[in-house]
Amino acid sequence: MIFSETILAGAYTVEIDRHQDNRGYFARVFCADTFLAHGLKPVVAQASISYNAKRGTLRGLHFQYPPATENKYVRCTKGAVADVIVDLRPESATYLRHVIVNLSADNGRGLYIPERFAHGFITLTDDTELIYLISNYYTPGAEGGLPHDDPSLGISWPAEVRVLSDRDRAWKPHSNIGDELKARMNIAVPKRS
Repeated sequence: MIFSETILAGAYTVEIDRHQDNRGYFARVFCADTFLAHGLKPVVAQASISYNAKRGTLRGLHFQYPPATENKYVRCTKGAVADVIVDLRPESATYLRHVIVNLSADNGRGLYIPERFAHGFITLTDDTELIYLISNYYTPGAEGGLPHDDPSLGISWPAEVRVLSDRDRAWKPHSNIGDELKARMNIAVPKRS
């Protein structure tokens, strides 16, 4: 596996190393020791699948507030998505900045998302599936979100939004919840060495 840190500290793309022969290929997509060697938290409390029937399906931008924050490792196992993460760490130099990463079954790329990040994606093909390895359990009451079209985030989604849940449509913009978001996400965090 090849780890490359994004412009958002602590968030990594993970490229697989395919060992090919006449049968196809074999590749590791997760190894706790390798994640630890890169300073990442490889705890998996929950694994989830997101299936999306239609191109242009947007999910997000979701997160959980402390103490229920979660690290995620996301891979697209069928189809293709543009995956978006937003830094919600108030102490970070990249607070509210985002990164878009193309994940697909063809490229095999994964994305490691640290806690206190928002996450969402838009499907680029019909019949798309993602798998998530998540470090914490879903905690009702700790969930939060931001609108995909929040002007303060400035995300240029690479496809037209055709399918969006009522829940994701109802998230309040950062301009309405910014102070609360900063207060709830501002936790004592050990400095990275």
